[in-house]
This record gives sequence, structure tokens and C-alpha cells, in this order.
Amino acid sequence: MAIQHFPPLIVLLGPTAVGKTELSLELCERFGGEIVGADSRQIYRGMDIGTAKPTPAERRRAPHYLIDIRNPDEPLSAAEYQALAYQAIDAIHHRRGVPFLVGGTALYIRAVTQGLRWPDAPPNPALRATLEADLARDGVDALFTRLQQLDPATARVIDTRNPRRVIRALEIILTTGRSKVELEGATPPPYHTVLIGLDRPRAALYARIDQRVAAMIEQGLVDETRRLMAAGYDPRLPAMSSLGYREIIAYLAGELTLDAAVAKIKTETHRYVRYQYTAFRKLANVHWFDLEQTGMTEIETFLLSSQR
Repeated sequence: MAIQHFPPLIVLLGPTAVGKTELSLELCERFGGEIVGADSRQIYRGMDIGTAKPTPAERRRAPHYLIDIRNPDEPLSAAEYQALAYQAIDAIHHRRGVPFLVGGTALYIRAVTQGLRWPDAPPNPALRATLEADLARDGVDALFTRLQQLDPATARVIDTRNPRRVIRALEIILTTGRSKVELEGATPPPYHTVLIGLDRPRAALYARIDQRVAAMIEQGLVDETRRLMAAGYDPRLPAMSSLGYREIIAYLAGELTLDAAVAKIKTETHRYVRYQYTAFRKLANVHWFDLEQTGMTEIETFLLSSQR
């Protein structure tokens, strides 16, 4: 898969349970590829079953990176992820391999393929505490009015319903004196990037999700969640409150029956898929393949033609 001008980056994206793992392994075996994970939950150690992390056997079929790189109480920002992904991709290129960026976290994929930039404004705990107090006392509308006065450009594009984003925008303008949107932007990396989207009809995808959730329970999701809690990880952590774990935590707390928890995981995963599709729309030039209609041969042919 030699590229005339830029080294390749193959992106394999799609909703949860669509079939990314198996196809990515087959493509890596065909093209000498290595996998860079683009999943915001598979980064956490000990969260294997609930994140549908590639198994040890699957990881032996192709090298994997950016999996198991943080403990559940260690956050990873999108900017940090981006830097680690670029390091992994460039190292694969140095070995003359083909990097496959594989996952369903659209922000991670956009960070890498679009070269998103984030304001160089480290969190200011004292200022943030003051803004949080203002939020509790006056509400988000008052904070937004202040943002309109200080940074009208950001106020025009920000989600006014999200107090965290309003607070962060205020924190940036008050810390740096510069607008959040002025500091943001994008610088695409020097890769020949091909984006492949994997899809299935919604009914078929939901059926696969439901089968996966049932398999997770059989594989020990309850015991995995119990071990994480016994290790001292607070159920309120973002990692622990993610889909699948939060429902099992509610079951272990006696708030749900196991059947109700399983049913809720299925329902919430269906909802999450709809969110993923919305997020994928922010990515341009994605070539979509319906895996109920096409398979490895068609995608392999497309990849070969895209490299000419």
C-alpha cells in the first residue's frame, strides 16, 4: 500500500457492535497493518468485558496501541489522546507498516484525522471553583450573559445548555485574554487518510447489540464490575459511570434486578448508537459499507484502489 506523496492512515469507524474488530484484524493481516485504538473506554485497564475490548487472542493477530493505557481513575483528554495517536502512527510508518485507526469515538477520530487544536489554557482550579459557585447561585444563563460580554465570538457558537462548556469558555478568556474559538482550529496531519465507515441496517445492528450484551453477562460483566469497585474505583468516576458499568453498579446496589439492568444496557446502547451516527456526520469523506451487503473482498478492493 505504498503512497506516492504521504504515508497512509486507514480509518475504520462505525457504531458499537457493527463488526469493526474482526474486519480490522482481517485487513491488518492482509496489508501488514497495526491497530491504533480510537475508543474512549478501551483505554482503561481492567474494563475488558464491558468495553468489548479485543481479547488477548485477537491482539496476537495484530499489534494494538492505545488500549489499557490508563487506570479508571486517570482521565485522558482528547489532546493527550491525539498526541499519543500521532506517536503510534508515526512509529508504525517508521516500521513501514500500515496504521489502522479503529474505533467508534468520533471525537478521537476527528482529533487525529482533522488535526483539531485545543486552547493552550490549563485548567485554573481557583477560577473554576469561583465560576462553579456562580453557576450554583445564578444559573447558566447568567454565566452565558457574561460570556457574551467577554467573548461574543465563542458565545455565538457554544452549546448554551451545557454549563461545563460555558464555564470552560469563560475560564479560557479570563485566563488568556483570548477567545476560545480564536485559539481553536485544525491542522490536518500529513497522511493519505482513507475513512471507511461500517454500517448495518438498524434492526440488524440492534440485534447484534442485544446478543453482545447477553454475551457480556455470560462472560462475567457483573464480576468485572464488582472487582473494579473492590479495587476502590468510585462509581461516580466517568469511566465507572459509562454504559454497561453504571447499570451493573445499580444492580449491585440493589436498585435494579439483573434482568432490568440487562434490559437497560440494551436500550441505552441502542440510544448510544444513534448518538454515534450523529457524531460521525462531522467527519467528511467517509466511504460507508453495509456489512449486511458487502464484506472483506469489496472493502479490500476499495482500499487497493484508493492507494493508486
